[in-house]
Amino acid sequence: MATAWVERRLAAILAADVVGYSRLVEQDEAGTLAALKTLRREVIDPLLAEHHGRIVKLIGDGALAEFGSVVDAVACAVAVQKGVADQQDSVPAERRIVFRIGVNLGDVVVEGDDLLGDGVNIAARLEQICEPGGVLISGTAYDHLQGKLGLPLEFTGEQHVKNIGRPIRTYRVRLDGAPALLARK
Repeated sequence: MATAWVERRLAAILAADVVGYSRLVEQDEAGTLAALKTLRREVIDPLLAEHHGRIVKLIGDGALAEFGSVVDAVACAVAVQKGVADQQDSVPAERRIVFRIGVNLGDVVVEGDDLLGDGVNIAARLEQICEPGGVLISGTAYDHLQGKLGLPLEFTGEQHVKNIGRPIRTYRVRLDGAPALLARK
């Protein structure tokens, strides 16, 4: 039996979501939604454009973005985390919008403007296990990023994530500027 052809491409995928979104919305729905719109307009959208990314889809409190380059995807992720933190600096801690971001380089299935498949799923799973305010990248992203941004990257092990049968090699971007504690080549 012949399998139908599907369009595929290699892409750097950035998956992001808001930590504690339900709690924030429960406390102040209108304020949270307004703050997210402001962050998107003033911080996120300009950084996506600067780093040649595009929003693939918005998913409730999160988003998927596509980049043609891992360097652009990770640089954008770091800039978003720093820009959002700066923008939220004067907001009380319990009301701050904080993102978790996962970045993967992988093969994706193209359906119109949408992207699907393993490459997207891994980015989404990395985002789920990322620390609040952090950036977690896959081993495939790391392999293409080394030496290109001067960011300290810390090996965080091979992670077993939901509904992915194989472990995913992961690296944390040290946003505090501290040198990486563990290195793996």
